[in-house]
This record gives sequence, structure tokens and C-alpha cells, in this order.
Amino acid sequence: MKHIRTIIDKEWAEVFKNKIVFSVVLMLPILFAILPLVMLGLTSSNTALNISPQEAGLPEQITALCAGMNAGECTQVYMLTQFMLFFIMMPLIIPVTIAAYSIVGEKTTRSLEPLLATPTTTTELLAGKCFAAAIPAVGATLLSFLIFNLGIVILGISSKVQGYVLSPTWLVGIFLLGPVLSVISAMCAIFVSSRVNDPRVAEQITGLMIVPFMAVFLLSSFGIIELNTRTMIVSTIVGVILAGGLIYLGTLVFDRENILTKWK
Repeated sequence: MKHIRTIIDKEWAEVFKNKIVFSVVLMLPILFAILPLVMLGLTSSNTALNISPQEAGLPEQITALCAGMNAGECTQVYMLTQFMLFFIMMPLIIPVTIAAYSIVGEKTTRSLEPLLATPTTTTELLAGKCFAAAIPAVGATLLSFLIFNLGIVILGISSKVQGYVLSPTWLVGIFLLGPVLSVISAMCAIFVSSRVNDPRVAEQITGLMIVPFMAVFLLSSFGIIELNTRTMIVSTIVGVILAGGLIYLGTLVFDRENILTKWK
């Protein structure tokens, strides 16, 4: 663990000197917290509509989530169903920027070779770089979610809508599935970063690799995939298995000797 903590500290000291990386980690959580709050603020005047969601003609898949709510509150829930996905997609997006710079950035500054020559094992190296990318992403997501919930209270949003935001489905998704997806995203970026020479190329390729994960959440916004607590738990279990497999695979394919002798 000592070697892993050392690598994490080293990564943060170097990576966050990059203004692009720092701005992504700082601005994305703020943006994802503010956007739904703005939409809630714009629709707050409609929450007094004392007609049922069915009478308002809202889709059946949405009215199923709106037990005891009026049409206005159900409309806000429908809108939040789309925006809440941001808090699960955020841990996928942020690690790409950090981890893509992780290895290829050190390659360009010639600081990776001394690290690879140390007694640090490949598993420790990959774990350190992975957690260095995943921890800020998870922290930024939780901070964004906290800001969002504080904003809901300040805006005086209905307690029923607040209850939906803090429902088990979204708590499992944000506090369990999000960190797992962050590790997967970071490992994918590290794999790509170890094979290319430009951080921007690493980001672009890794972005393509995580598209399937993001597509799942986009399909849910169209009602093709139902998001509930069971779906989140199953996705988390599958994600843990996949993340463990990626870390194990990384120890097999990460060629230290090739990096030390052939990287230019």
C-alpha cells in the first residue's frame, strides 16, 4: 500500500499541473450540478398543478415513479430521470482525462522510466495510477451530488421530488456503481495511454471505448432499459467483475521492458 500511496501522490502532483485536466475535474461537476437545478427552478411554478399525472397525459413509464405526486411534481421527476444520469456518467468521463495523461504524459517528460526501474510491481503501478484517476472522479461526483441536493433544498423543491432524488436506485448508482465505472474508465485509459504517444490521442481512443457504457444510460432515457434498484445492483456486480478483470489483464499486458527500451 505504501508504494500505491506514493504513486497516487506523485500522479496528483504532476497531473493537476495541467490546466486542461484541472479544469475538467473542477468545472464538470459544477456544470452537472447547476444544469438540473436551473431546470427545476424554471419548472417550480408548475408543481402546484393539482391534477394527477395520468390526467396530464404523462407517459406510463414515468407515472409509475410518481405515486402520490401531482402532475407538476411528476414532470420534475421525469426531467430529473434524465439529469440524474449525469452523476453516473461523470465518473466515466473524468478519469479519461486524468489517466490518459498519466503514462503518455510521463513518457513525454521522461519521468516514467525511473519509476519503472524501481522495485514497484506492475500491479502496484497500475493500481496507483488507476486510483489516482478514479479517486478525484468519485470525489468530484459526490461533491456535485451534494451541491445538487443543497440546491434542491434552497429552491424549496417538493419533498416528494427530493425523496425521488434520494431513492435507493440513485443512491446505489452514485455511491456504488459510479466508483466501479470510474475504475473501469481509468483502466481503459491507462491501457491506451501505454500504447500511444499523445495524451489527446489517448483521450479520443478511450472516449470511444467507454461509449458502450454511456449508451446504456442513454437507452434508459428513452425507456428501453428500466433503471431501478435491481438494475443498479446487478450493474455494480458486473462492473466489479469487469474492473477486477481489467486490473488483472493489465498486469499481463503492461510490458515494462518494452517501455523502458523502445519508447522514444
